[in-house]
Amino acid sequence: MPRRVVLTKAGSPDTLAVQSMEMPEPKTGEIRVEVAYAGINFADLLMRLGLYQPRPSYPFTPGYELSGTIDAVGEGVEGFTIGQRVVAGVSNGGQSSHVVVQAQQALVLPDEISLQVAAAIPVTYLTAHHMLHHLGHMTADDSVLIHGGAGGVGTAALQICQWAGVQNVWATASGHKASTIEAYGGTAIDRHNEDFVEVIRKATDGKGVDHVLDPIGGDNLARSLSVLKEGGRLYTYGMSAAAPTSKRNPIRSFLAWRRTPKFDPLRLMSRNRAVFGVHMGTWKDQSVMLNHLERILEGVTGGHLSPVIDSVFEAEDVAKAHQHLHDGKNIGKVLLRFK
Repeated sequence: MPRRVVLTKAGSPDTLAVQSMEMPEPKTGEIRVEVAYAGINFADLLMRLGLYQPRPSYPFTPGYELSGTIDAVGEGVEGFTIGQRVVAGVSNGGQSSHVVVQAQQALVLPDEISLQVAAAIPVTYLTAHHMLHHLGHMTADDSVLIHGGAGGVGTAALQICQWAGVQNVWATASGHKASTIEAYGGTAIDRHNEDFVEVIRKATDGKGVDHVLDPIGGDNLARSLSVLKEGGRLYTYGMSAAAPTSKRNPIRSFLAWRRTPKFDPLRLMSRNRAVFGVHMGTWKDQSVMLNHLERILEGVTGGHLSPVIDSVFEAEDVAKAHQHLHDGKNIGKVLLRFK
């Protein structure tokens, strides 16, 4: 029976439910995918807490990425047939057993990439690749600081830096996750016991780094900006500071927003620095997305990139998956299994 994850209201993980649904039918230019795996990202947690935009009206199905097998094809679709294995990125609704997507949102998978690995690619690798290459034009001589280096985007960014030959990479994480960062060529900074500002300034003789990836927000964002070198770029793509626990806490969320810096364009100009806000779920140019995804799949098949999958939860255990991410237990990607 077709089923989907449903967010019924803003709140803790117990607001999540798995419900039956009518089988969706593809229209002209669309394909229907029988989903094997769907990814869970911190953005889903923030959306569940009512802190992420854009957000559909409740109830709705979250999920930005999926992998599976085509089981129906709409009129006018070329290059896709029933039975093909695909990966796709969507703006919402990916955490369902059957998902209809525009054909241009999907890519046929090479035989050597499993459905499980494929589901771990779109959000994390697209986000990291978009920041470092499309926006940042990163070169091998650049230096990079990655916050949350052992998470999904963090491990993807570390591998992308390693593939590009970047030598000077630092990443913050809990101390017990240092070995993951070091395995991908990064220098670990213990976020609980070390001051990353101090570490970066000392390591770079006060010059700072070319790129900082910050999914934390709050006052961490201002401190990230302080370690950018001349011409450096800061990418903000999350707000985990607003959701330190799995429960909705408006006061803590408000304080995190209050502590988020208000960027002064004149100061950015005078110091020659840039700040990018990144949300791949709202990125409209599908050709850019597909180019990113094709390049990433090349990296996977060529052995340069290897998605780190922390755990796979059954779809019915989606609340446990959310709590696992809230508790910071994951190293790499968390997936939901539908088939």
